[in-house]
Amino acid sequence: MTSRSHNSLPRTLMAPRMLSEGALGGIAQITPSLYLSRGSVASNRHLLLSRGITCIINATIEIPNFNWPQFEYVKVPLADMPTAPISLYFDSVADKIHSVARKHGAALVHCAAGVSRSATLCIAFLMKYHKVSLVEAYNWVKSRRPVIRPNVGFWRQLIDYERKLFGKTTVKMVQTPYGIIPDIYERERRPLMPYWGI
Repeated sequence: MTSRSHNSLPRTLMAPRMLSEGALGGIAQITPSLYLSRGSVASNRHLLLSRGITCIINATIEIPNFNWPQFEYVKVPLADMPTAPISLYFDSVADKIHSVARKHGAALVHCAAGVSRSATLCIAFLMKYHKVSLVEAYNWVKSRRPVIRPNVGFWRQLIDYERKLFGKTTVKMVQTPYGIIPDIYERERRPLMPYWGI
């Protein structure tokens, strides 16, 4: 994250924290009032209450809400497919997360695996309300939950959203032997080269 984004994101969350239940399990704290997880976490009422979660945002078509009275539920009925119109929900979900935080609550955003749909919605929230670039928002969420990997269609929609918010983009799609992917994935595949200040 750049120094600009360090000012925008909570200092209390600088060290990654993820309570693990295996590679895809656990609940990741993205901000003091935002958590990201796989769908099974939404069935653990004790864990949700212990984190102060008051709102559960279910970004799936395959997992029903539990509808416990302690929680507000928001359903975002999306398939994890590149053609799913997730951008239709960027503003409404970001606004809901912000509203929950203003009421001193916390929101959990989940999908089936906590990898693509829910991560995409968290990234959009950070761009809108923490005023960070797409690259910064992605890197922040990935530092909190390393398994995230929005699908290619969601990346395209995030790129368009960044352009709408800031008038420019920090990620582009590139052709590789593996198909078209965001350049950020291409950078992650390359070994880090030492920087000598040249």
